[in-house]
Amino acid sequence: MRQGSLPYQMLKKETPSMMIRSSQAVKKQHYTKRDYQAFLYLLPWIIGILALQLYPFFSSLFYSFHDYTVGGKMTFVGIDNYVKLLTKDRDFWNSLKVTLQFAVYTVPGKLILALAVAVFLNRNIRGINLIRTLYYIPSLFGGSVAIALLWRLMFMDNGMINSMLSALGLDTVHFLGTRGIAMRVVCGLEIWQFGSSMVMFLAALKNVPSSLYEAAEIDGAGWWKRFFHITIPQISPIIFFTLLNQTIQELQNYTSPAIITTGGPRKSTYVLGMFLYQEGFAYFHMGYASAISWIEFIVILILTLVIFGSSRFWVHYSDE
Repeated sequence: MRQGSLPYQMLKKETPSMMIRSSQAVKKQHYTKRDYQAFLYLLPWIIGILALQLYPFFSSLFYSFHDYTVGGKMTFVGIDNYVKLLTKDRDFWNSLKVTLQFAVYTVPGKLILALAVAVFLNRNIRGINLIRTLYYIPSLFGGSVAIALLWRLMFMDNGMINSMLSALGLDTVHFLGTRGIAMRVVCGLEIWQFGSSMVMFLAALKNVPSSLYEAAEIDGAGWWKRFFHITIPQISPIIFFTLLNQTIQELQNYTSPAIITTGGPRKSTYVLGMFLYQEGFAYFHMGYASAISWIEFIVILILTLVIFGSSRFWVHYSDE
């Protein structure tokens, strides 16, 4: 290009300041009216997550290092709340043990029952859609106080279950007042609400290639071999996802034990959620309750990492 030509002169005159101004102009034109409208639509969600999730999350961490009672003075105590929890508070260790026991009973029970029902419903028979709906209905009432109250009334000393036992000439059972039995009653309600897991398992079973079953059947594999060597590996990502979700959910459970047994008998169903509620909203020890919530968060985090770590040994993805 010749120096006297017009394009050369224009390039020569374009100074760094002109380039900066042009880039700023481009940046100013980056957001359009539609972009601002989108931000406006997102604003309620942004305010909600900041005010109702992130602020309580970090403020609870702040309170956990203070001796803070609602309406009282806030005093910084460092890690004293955590030391008291881990070394002096027997109720904490009992509630942690009960919570882990509750999760050990409910999570496998719910997953096994959900998978069994999903396998049963994975067929083309008349009225199958109605049957699937009926199995899913209990999950619509998950966490409902009304359902927990109904469950409590069923298992009371003069409830429906004992009335049926008496009618059959059998001895009645003190369901809600006997250690061990009370825990099973509470777990029974959680296991009964297996519908959401069942729906996910059913969707996963629909995606298993039928050619795999046909090839295994030709090779002489029976039903159980096909189930454990084809079905389980093929739906293992959904099992992993459901296991993770249900574990987190049950470790935070509060409604069922609080309504059905109120933590009894002798705190045998006194889960961490009830312990946290008691300290925070009955005694108003917000600093101590915040420390409990963070210990619970750490326990959930550790178990989540364990599940994630173990997944590489038993979860199989289609692209592997």
